[in-house]
Amino acid sequence: MRCPLPVIELARRLSDVAVGDVVEVAADDPAAATDVPAWCRMRGHEYVGALPAADGMPAYRVRRLS
Repeated sequence: MRCPLPVIELARRLSDVAVGDVVEVAADDPAAATDVPAWCRMRGHEYVGALPAADGMPAYRVRRLS
């Protein structure tokens, strides 16, 4: 997914998980490395960190806080 689609998809899906749960967003767009943490700060969620994926696509982990 290219920017801004990873953050848009994150916003859509985060309401599907319980408060305290962690979701992972896989995105090959280099901008996601800054966009996902910035979105978390703006929306009051916790950016947990990035994980390298087996297929080379990083996954960004976000904990729902509200």
